Amino acid sequence: MSVIAQLFTRRMLICVFTGFSSGLPLYLLFNLVPAWLRSEQVDLKTIGLFALIQFPYTWKFLWSPLLDRYVLPLLGRRRGWMLLTQLGLLVVIASMGAFSPQSDLRTIAYIATLLAFLSATQDIVLDAYRRELLEESELGLGNAVHVNAYRIAGLVPGSLSLILADFMPWSTVFIITALFMLPGMAMTLMVKEPLNINPPKSLRDAVVEPFHEFITRHGWQSALLILTFLFFYKLGDSMCTALATPFYMDMGFSKTQIGLIAKNAGLWPAVIGGLLGGLWMVKIGINRALWLFGVVQVVSIFGFFWLASVGYHAEITTVELTQLAIVIGIEALGVGLGTAAFVAFIARTTHPAYTATQFALFTSLAAMPRTFVNSATGWLVEGVGWPGFFLICALLALPGMVLLLKVAPWNESNSLRIP
Repeated sequence: MSVIAQLFTRRMLICVFTGFSSGLPLYLLFNLVPAWLRSEQVDLKTIGLFALIQFPYTWKFLWSPLLDRYVLPLLGRRRGWMLLTQLGLLVVIASMGAFSPQSDLRTIAYIATLLAFLSATQDIVLDAYRRELLEESELGLGNAVHVNAYRIAGLVPGSLSLILADFMPWSTVFIITALFMLPGMAMTLMVKEPLNINPPKSLRDAVVEPFHEFITRHGWQSALLILTFLFFYKLGDSMCTALATPFYMDMGFSKTQIGLIAKNAGLWPAVIGGLLGGLWMVKIGINRALWLFGVVQVVSIFGFFWLASVGYHAEITTVELTQLAIVIGIEALGVGLGTAAFVAFIARTTHPAYTATQFALFTSLAAMPRTFVNSATGWLVEGVGWPGFFLICALLALPGMVLLLKVAPWNESNSLRIP
């Protein structure tokens, strides 16, 4: 089957829905909540600290063995957990807007933490389901499709919800945003459980064997290098976009302008980048894709540095909107390319027999920068200013590129199959 024909299969359609369901709550925490807090006059330091509520994305590997081992009474091992977490996300998102950032900030932090926990748990089971659904030859393209849908989901809290916030109460905005969890719930009810996947026989097997297998397969030194790479590869990019919406607002752009220009300019280049990344990986392999796409990712950060150097605009004209669209579009293209290769690398590193736990471990390490490092971004911005902040982001993107020499050499085999 040709690469183009593989795009139009039932399995790829399922990847669209898994990506959308996974991306919606995460982008809500990244984009909508910071914009909500900033519009209610919450300071940048506090908004930056809100990155700490995302700790479940970093520690989700701790409870991922439970999802491998135990089966809920309805729908099966994967689909049961999928529906439960999606239903919880719908309720929690809808309830968030009932509170005021001025008087209920602590309560909002608790609710956002619960949202992050449910979202991280949903990611565990969606990643496991997708890994078990796809054939080995489909991992690169299937994960690229998932990433594309993931980014498209960001259009809801990052664009539609921001626009609605200029005309509706925040409580209504959060309810409308929550309803976009319904397509994922419909997908969960319609798909089938993966076949021929045997769950661990005991909780001990579910906890110990995934780590034992990974270390045994690679050896201690190589395993540690891979884990270090997973932490650093997206570090600079993650920090660069951690306070993106407050940054646009500080540059003088309104929420509607951000919704219409910034988010759309960021979405479609990322989608194109993700799709091209999936197609190119078939030709050049995952290793070379990590190199090429990583370079684009690093260079694109300097666009934000230039935009910050221009400074605040008292009046926004077509020129400023065009500049913003170009900078965000280039950065999003780099992110789309880099993420497609990065997720495919994670999938290749995961052993099918221990899908949920290993996938959760690897993606937890990838999420660690945006949870802990990003919590300090507010202090960095107030200390060195926006231009200095983006220069720091560019510098922190370099260690991940250096580690490619060891974990993904340019001329080494790029097979998706488990070694």
